[in-house]
Amino acid sequence: MMKRVVLILSLFFSLIIHSQTANELFSKANELYKNGNYNKAIELYLDIEKQDFVSAELYFNLGNSYYKLNKVAPSIYYYEKALKINPNHQDSISNLAFAKRMTIDVIEDLPKTFLQRFSEAVIQKLTFDSWATIAVIASFLASILFLMYYFSNSSKKKLFYFNTSIFTVFVLLVTLFFAFSNYKIEQKNRTAIIFAPKTEIKNAPTKSGDEVFELHEGTKVVVLDELDNWKKIKIADGKTGWIKAEDLKEI
Repeated sequence: MMKRVVLILSLFFSLIIHSQTANELFSKANELYKNGNYNKAIELYLDIEKQDFVSAELYFNLGNSYYKLNKVAPSIYYYEKALKINPNHQDSISNLAFAKRMTIDVIEDLPKTFLQRFSEAVIQKLTFDSWATIAVIASFLASILFLMYYFSNSSKKKLFYFNTSIFTVFVLLVTLFFAFSNYKIEQKNRTAIIFAPKTEIKNAPTKSGDEVFELHEGTKVVVLDELDNWKKIKIADGKTGWIKAEDLKEI
């Protein structure tokens, strides 16, 4: 028993020490960024990422550092990673739009259905974890309100507690649906950024395959499948093809 307590305490203090170290590195990296030493700032930010202390702010700062160095693909990649953690990170949304102006490929999106537009505008505005947290809170409130309804002596209060508990159950069901929908979307849509300055997209996962189109660094694609060192991708206009795995990086 004593050994377990010592182990738990050592792990706890280890986490605190690592957290302090990450915060110190983050402060140093921010200072280097302010002084225009972007390469050194990137090194420190990446050190923090290796320690698994990731956040939207960390990826946002990485994106900014690469943007200052005019490196298209890494800047877009890290802005996208920031938005994967926090889809409503306005600074990342704004700077991503500027970074995309440096890309060469001009690809028109396919028309979206009502459900796709609703998903992007509502369901994907929050992460799976955020929707799940709301669902937990709603379930807790529904339980409390039902107990208050059950033990209340006033008919007016009973009516109020009953109606509000029904409403919170409705919120619970909706947020659970949104959470699982978002989870499925995240699992299904494997997105990536092209890192090669220029790459050929083939009609088959072989070097001898015919080129169907070409892409340039910074373009975002969806990964559909993979075979050996090739990955099948789809771009925004619906075109598909095979690309060398080394030419892109999954978000």
